Amino acid sequence: MKNIFIFFLLFLSLSTLGNAKNIKPKANLSSEEVILIQLNALKNNDTNDSGIEQTWLFAHPKNKLATGPYAKFKKMLYDPHYIILLNHHSHQLNLTVSSATEKIYEIKITTKDQRHFFYEWKVEIGSEKNCKSCWFTSAVSYPQLKGKNI
Repeated sequence: MKNIFIFFLLFLSLSTLGNAKNIKPKANLSSEEVILIQLNALKNNDTNDSGIEQTWLFAHPKNKLATGPYAKFKKMLYDPHYIILLNHHSHQLNLTVSSATEKIYEIKITTKDQRHFFYEWKVEIGSEKNCKSCWFTSAVSYPQLKGKNI
């Protein structure tokens, strides 16, 4: 009986993981948490591009209008300017501009070959009907190369 109970708990936990595929925008997520969700997803992007899909969920509605539908956004992430984000080694955030509705972070990306790139990552409070007080990414700059670890 004990083994059946353990099997049931294991099955339940595995099936719950499968249903919680992506994190959705929520008002209780801070601007930093939203960026970390996106960066961690991009860092762990897989052959199904689930990291890109996760990132798309937090694209600001204005940004989605500029980048086009998901297929175009996905293609953009494979552009030489942004492919650096896919499966990178590590990232660090530094808040540089802050207001009640907008924040800009300097994001340091370290690639697997230890090159350092810096992006300016802008988040704004959204205007989506389902999440008016949620943080969304509204712009990400082209990267700036800042050297390599010795």
